[in-house]
Amino acid sequence: MKGEYDMPKYSKEDVLRIVKEQDVKFIRLQFTDIFGMLKNVAITSEQLEKALDNKCMFDGSSIEGFVRIEESDMYLRPDPSTFVIFPWRPQNGKVARLICDVYNPDGTPFEGDPRYVLKKALKKANDMGYEIFNVGPECEFFLFLTDNEGKPTTITHDNAGYFDLGPVDLGENARRDMCLVLEEMGFEIEASHHEVAPGQHEIDFKYGDALTTADNIMTFKLVVKTIAHRNGLHATFMPKPIFGINGSGMHTNVSLFKDGKNAFFDEKDPLQLSQEAYWFIGGLLKNMKSIAAITNPIVNSYKRLVPGYEAPVYLAWSARNRSPLIRIPAARGEATRLELRCPDPSCNPYLAIAAVLSAGLDGIKNKIQPPPSTDKNIFEMTEEQRLEEGIDALPGSLEEAVKEMKKSELVREVLGDHIFNKYIEAKSKEWDDYRTKITKWELDQYLTKY
Repeated sequence: MKGEYDMPKYSKEDVLRIVKEQDVKFIRLQFTDIFGMLKNVAITSEQLEKALDNKCMFDGSSIEGFVRIEESDMYLRPDPSTFVIFPWRPQNGKVARLICDVYNPDGTPFEGDPRYVLKKALKKANDMGYEIFNVGPECEFFLFLTDNEGKPTTITHDNAGYFDLGPVDLGENARRDMCLVLEEMGFEIEASHHEVAPGQHEIDFKYGDALTTADNIMTFKLVVKTIAHRNGLHATFMPKPIFGINGSGMHTNVSLFKDGKNAFFDEKDPLQLSQEAYWFIGGLLKNMKSIAAITNPIVNSYKRLVPGYEAPVYLAWSARNRSPLIRIPAARGEATRLELRCPDPSCNPYLAIAAVLSAGLDGIKNKIQPPPSTDKNIFEMTEEQRLEEGIDALPGSLEEAVKEMKKSELVREVLGDHIFNKYIEAKSKEWDDYRTKITKWELDQYLTKY
């Protein structure tokens, strides 16, 4: 089985040959919009050579957050190394996909392409001497039953808990199918288990370089949703679908490599962390409120980020305890890494990883020392105790997060003006829409009382 680093790196010629050999009839040219939605243009194998020569045009004005109608022509440039055949499609006349970069007609990268944003951030890291930024995500999701019309309900198909086994866990079969399909597509699955809440699951795949991982997260979501549907279930990456139980996070493990060595490791330090690792933590803590609208991008994200459900809401770090925002897992040497615990799976992985990297590099560049580590359980501290320790919290709502983002030069620089403005506009609208709606809670509370 191929791991992340052994994933075949196909050339254009390889792709054309495999399509012919394997009788692939349709190729989906995939790209991601600024809100993390996967889009695709399907072509037949006859059109493939033209697409690989970067001659495939599409209408960018029909994609939310891309361009206006008068500047709609965009080009898709497939990345041959992302070629994979969908295992769940028919064996005759197979379907494959290529992930694409989006370009302007004049041959320059399109500023509103999230993949380009991540490539820009990685170039910055390269310029500072870091050749690899490794990312390992832990993607959680819920599996719900569907009704007679196939529409999703919020009824979980099980009442199992953390690491429970079948027959309690009815999602076991679906989860096994997901793992088999992902492995067939070149993923190395490290763990798959039932999570804390009923109907909640986690599948962890092997870390890889940032771009490969962001591509993999998009593929992962597609596979999970597709296979759930084939099992008569609905998979959702919504952060908090049910009140009173844990929400779904996407804990993100990160490490930087310089001169072939892990730049976060220093055996002489008491915690065996390098100065760069401390600065990276410092940069993350300083910028976290500004990037929260990217790592936790929807109204519902902030229903997960409340004390009491294991979600990290306090801006602190620790090597020992799981309540702060940043945890240092126990492994050292080449495996030294930081775990950022606030992102959730509704985020756009390209933008979220770019924002996390840029926040950490800001710490290294400006030598931002983090506060001392917090080794007590922050959830049990009073507000006064937290103030004493100087522990701030993440924004409490999407509205707050957008306000913090607006003020940040760092985020503007990372995203570029195009995405920065479009994103703030869309998220302000989303908050407004939510704010003005009348909810069931209000009707239950007030309709008869007043």
